[in-house]
Amino acid sequence: MRGNKFFVALGAVALTFSAACSTAVPQTQAPPPQIPKITPPTTPSRVPLMVDRALPDDCELIVPVDVMNATLGQEIEGEPRIIIGIKEPGIGKTGKVDCYYGIPEKKGLPDAKIVIGLSTYVDDLTARTRVAESVEAERGEGAKITEVDVGKQKGTLIEAKDEQLLIGSLGKSTFVVRNRNNFVPKEKLVAVLPVLAQQAMTPPV
Repeated sequence: MRGNKFFVALGAVALTFSAACSTAVPQTQAPPPQIPKITPPTTPSRVPLMVDRALPDDCELIVPVDVMNATLGQEIEGEPRIIIGIKEPGIGKTGKVDCYYGIPEKKGLPDAKIVIGLSTYVDDLTARTRVAESVEAERGEGAKITEVDVGKQKGTLIEAKDEQLLIGSLGKSTFVVRNRNNFVPKEKLVAVLPVLAQQAMTPPV
């Protein structure tokens, strides 16, 4: 009997509580669902990262043609040609590769508009020394020398009579971007050559 009385008492309390709630809380419309706010990222998903890279064996792995065209703002003619150099132990060079862009039909390497070269050396000091020697040699010939930014690195813009080149080093590697026969106008050199140099030192993902 105690069990039955306990059950009835709980039932009565429950009924009373339910009735109180039904009279105390008015029926209202459910609030609209909250829509989450999505904030776009403020930084690009991938930033080109220059590294002391291994020498590639294809110009598309240095500066792809579509990147070259986009950087120049025009479509460059012909197919790029690659020349793989040899080691030069006497100066500490362990490898070299040059890519020639913008060669007109039925023309040769000297007619290329842009030449990008990458070299590797036995150590960082040797690479820096080779760059410094090249810069001083050009200075001695009367070229204008200017330090410019290449990504987060520094490079040297050399403005000679027949060509302009951007040269620099990163670790054991050196890079050079040559503008032949004033193909890129003087006023655009700083906007174009560092972009090509940065791309040349950035391995594809």
